[in-house]
Amino acid sequence: MAVLYHHPLDPHSRFIRLVMAELQMDAEFKEENVFARRPDFLALNPAGVIPVLVEHDGQVVPGANVIAEYLDETRGLVLAERRLLPEDPAGRVEVRRLLNWFNVKFYVEVGEPLLYEKVYKRNIADGSAGAPDPGALRAARSNIRYHLKYLSHLLHHHNWLAGDRLTYADLAAAAHLSAVDYLGDVPWAEDEAARHWYARVKSRPGFRTLLQDRIRGLVPATHYTDLDF
Repeated sequence: MAVLYHHPLDPHSRFIRLVMAELQMDAEFKEENVFARRPDFLALNPAGVIPVLVEHDGQVVPGANVIAEYLDETRGLVLAERRLLPEDPAGRVEVRRLLNWFNVKFYVEVGEPLLYEKVYKRNIADGSAGAPDPGALRAARSNIRYHLKYLSHLLHHHNWLAGDRLTYADLAAAAHLSAVDYLGDVPWAEDEAARHWYARVKSRPGFRTLLQDRIRGLVPATHYTDLDF
């Protein structure tokens, strides 16, 4: 059985977990604290970041985008018309563009500062990280409004973010938003189109395990598991 090294609130890990659920792929999930820098984990991925997929045959696949490409190449064909990475070159470019948008831009501007300040600082054992930085939190909460407007712009033209069917783009965006939503920092009331889209993705069977995730000492927002929020 494959093994996925992840963290419950890491959005890149959540993205791959959603992909694996759409593929109906069985795997063992091992939670990894990357701040511990375990030698055994660094041997799998010297970059020291998650997610990392280890196949049943020992093949190591590090990083969300690499894993997504790998799973499309090795398992995507079974989905036929529900394939998560389109077959046409233009469609693939658009999905990859949006993957980069959420896995890099959104994460840097929104997810990473919120998660680091509110969650990951707790994992730094020597206590050197200190208390959450109010300025970083304010900046991230301001940035997310811009990203929600961009989501609405995309949805004005299509049923899904990259076209008329669900793709990696939707799963990546939803994964990043779900981590921030756990913290209660998504202003859903300000953007109806984005909220309705997220509710559709959130209602998919593969999302159920994400909604069951809990971080010790950190209660999720009251609407976090509500499919009709």
